[in-house]
Amino acid sequence: MFFFAMIFAIAMAYTVFLLSSAKEHLEHTGEPKHAVVGALAHSGRVIFAAAAVMVAAFFTFALADPLPPKEMGIVLGVAVLLDAFLIKLVLLPVLLRLTGRAAWWAPAWLRRILPDVRFSHD
Repeated sequence: MFFFAMIFAIAMAYTVFLLSSAKEHLEHTGEPKHAVVGALAHSGRVIFAAAAVMVAAFFTFALADPLPPKEMGIVLGVAVLLDAFLIKLVLLPVLLRLTGRAAWWAPAWLRRILPDVRFSHD
C-alpha cells in the first residue's frame, strides 16, 4: 500500500505538468494535434530530466545495506522510470492525439460548476 501511494503521488506531478502544458497550447492554437506536439516540445525535456534525477536518487537506495531501503529504492526507481518515460512521454501523448477534441470535452453541467481556468498568457 505504501509503494502504491508513493508511486501515485509521484506520477501525478508529471501528469499535471504535461496536461497543463497541452491545455495551454490548445488554448493558444485551437488544434489538439498542435497542443500535444507543443506540450511535448515544451515540457518533455523537463519531465525527462526530473524523472532521471528521481530515478538516480531512488536507485542510490539500492546501495544501502538493509533490505527494506534497497527494495524501496528499486521499486520506486523502476516505477518512476516506467511511468515518466513510457506512460507520460509515450502513451499519454498518443492517447491525447487519438482522442483529439474529445480529450478536452466536458459536459455542460460540469462546465457550469467548475471555475473557468485559462492557462494561456494572451
